[in-house]
Amino acid sequence: MEQITIDATDLLLLDALQRDASQSNQALAARVHISPPTCLRRVKRLVEAGLIERQVAVLSADKLAPLLGHGLQAIVEITLDRQDAEALEAFEQRVAADDAVQQCYRVSPGPDFVLVVQARDMPDYLALAQRLFTSDANVRNVKAFFSVKRSKFGTRVPLPAKT
Repeated sequence: MEQITIDATDLLLLDALQRDASQSNQALAARVHISPPTCLRRVKRLVEAGLIERQVAVLSADKLAPLLGHGLQAIVEITLDRQDAEALEAFEQRVAADDAVQQCYRVSPGPDFVLVVQARDMPDYLALAQRLFTSDANVRNVKAFFSVKRSKFGTRVPLPAKT
């Protein structure tokens, strides 16, 4: 893969897209003071280089709660018995394929994995725990922390100030 370089304009584009990826190419170009064709070309290059993984809508859990039920969000620590490369990879692939798992981190020291999971209610969480943890003979320890309030949620990657 070719090495990509980025400049101050690319950083401005990345920052603007992190704040609002729904803006039109013309609005984005005006925001970073470049022409729309240049903007389109640069954004395409950033996507092709993998710097922009995907564009998604961030839903409001608080506003959806009255419509769908409040749900449970849990941060779950997982420790495995065996930590060889195959065991770690197998567990990681299995949990990453489950829609209830929003985030999965392999961590050190301490537990082997930290997951952020979303469930409709406690029976749904128990089914998730059975499906992902209890049925896996390699899972030694599970420690779940249930969220009572979300104080901050963000997706922005801090970028250096423009140069």
